[in-house]
Amino acid sequence: MDKTKDIAWEAQEYIPHDKNVGWYIGLVIVGLGLSALGVWLKWWSFVALVAVSVLALIVYSVRPPRMIKYAIVSKGLKEGSRTRNFEDYKGFGVINDGGHYAIVLTPRKRFSSRTWVYFPEKQGEQIVDAFGARLPMESVKLDILDKIVRTLRI
Repeated sequence: MDKTKDIAWEAQEYIPHDKNVGWYIGLVIVGLGLSALGVWLKWWSFVALVAVSVLALIVYSVRPPRMIKYAIVSKGLKEGSRTRNFEDYKGFGVINDGGHYAIVLTPRKRFSSRTWVYFPEKQGEQIVDAFGARLPMESVKLDILDKIVRTLRI
């Protein structure tokens, strides 16, 4: 009998970072500067891309994170109604993200992004053991994109 079928938890999809008015003003100033450069160079598609990106960042940053129900099932990680198969990942690691713990799944496909799954500390050992029974554990280091996202508090 597989004991890991009973492992279930609920966590936020991401950890929100507080942003003050200065963050939003800085975002708009950078967007306007890039747009001015695009207008000067007559790169109209670039101007449109900057405008859409700034709007998307604003919408994303004010939207609160959803609570997602996770469960470890025999096939993989159930995330809401979606199941992520263990066979799609070559390993996992654990990271402490500002006091919040997360499993970081490393995909087998070269250009796929890593999957972050937050979990409550009190269930941490049980969750890590369940992943460890299916995937090799590896050291997790933040890549350049992760560092940029944390620096910008996105």
